[in-house]
Amino acid sequence: MSFSVNTNVGAMVALQYLNETQGRLNQTQSAINSGLKVATARDNGAIFAIAQNQRSAVAGYSAVVSSINNATSSIDVALSAGQSISDLLIQMKQKALSAADQSLDTASRQALNADFTALRDQITTIVKNAVFNGFNLVNGSTTQITALASSDGTRRVTTSSQNMSLSGTIVTMRSTNTISTQAKASTLVATIQASLTNVNSALAKLSAGAAKFSIQSTFAQKLSDTLTAGIGNLVDANMAQESALLQSLQVKQQLGVQALSIANQAPQTILSLFH
Repeated sequence: MSFSVNTNVGAMVALQYLNETQGRLNQTQSAINSGLKVATARDNGAIFAIAQNQRSAVAGYSAVVSSINNATSSIDVALSAGQSISDLLIQMKQKALSAADQSLDTASRQALNADFTALRDQITTIVKNAVFNGFNLVNGSTTQITALASSDGTRRVTTSSQNMSLSGTIVTMRSTNTISTQAKASTLVATIQASLTNVNSALAKLSAGAAKFSIQSTFAQKLSDTLTAGIGNLVDANMAQESALLQSLQVKQQLGVQALSIANQAPQTILSLFH
C-alpha cells in the first residue's frame, strides 16, 4: 500500500459514487416534483418525442370536438326552427280548413285570415332568426355544414341544410297566400299539407345529420381519452416507486458523504510516519 498526499484514490472513488447518487437523487426529486418520469427530452429523447406526437394528436381532437359541437349547435337551432314551422303549418291548416267552410260568414273568415297571415309571416321571422355562429341551415344561405373529423384536418363530416323559406321546395306556400275567400282557403289546404309533409321530412334529415355529428364527437372524445392515457403510461412517474427510491438514495447519499469524509482523512495517517 502506497501513501501519497498528492493523489487520494479512495476519495476519488468515493466522490464518483457520491456524484452518481446525487445525480439519481436529483432525477428522482424532479420526477416527484413534476409527476413525470420523462419531463423533458433530456430525460429520454425517444419517449419524449413519442409523447409529444401524441399530445399533438390530443390537441387536434380537442379542436375536432369543438368543431363538431359548433356544427351540432347549428343543427339544433335548425331543428328548433323546423319544429316551430311544423307547428305553425298545423295551425295554418286548421285555419284554412275552417275558412274553406262555405257557410262561414265574412267577418269570421276575415278574422281567420288575419290569424293565418300572422302565422304565415311568423315562418319568415323564424327562418331569418335561425342562426348560430353565422350559420343558418333553413334559409338557403348555405348548402351544408361541415365539421372536422380527424386530428390532422384531412377528414370531415357534413350534413345538408334544409331551406324552409316560403315559396321554396319544402315550404311551397307563398308569402302572398291568404285565406280571404272560400276558394283560396280550399286550394291552400292541400298546399299546406304538402308543405307540412316536406318540413317533417326535412326535420328527419336534419336529425340524422345531428346523430352523425354526435357519433363522431363521441368517437373523437373517446380516442382523445385513450391517447391521453397512453401518454400517461409513457411519461407519468410511479409515485410509490419514486418515493421508495428517494428514501434509498437519501440513505446512499448520507453513506457516500461519510465514505468521502473517511477517505479524506487517510492522508492524515502520513503524519504519523514522521513522529
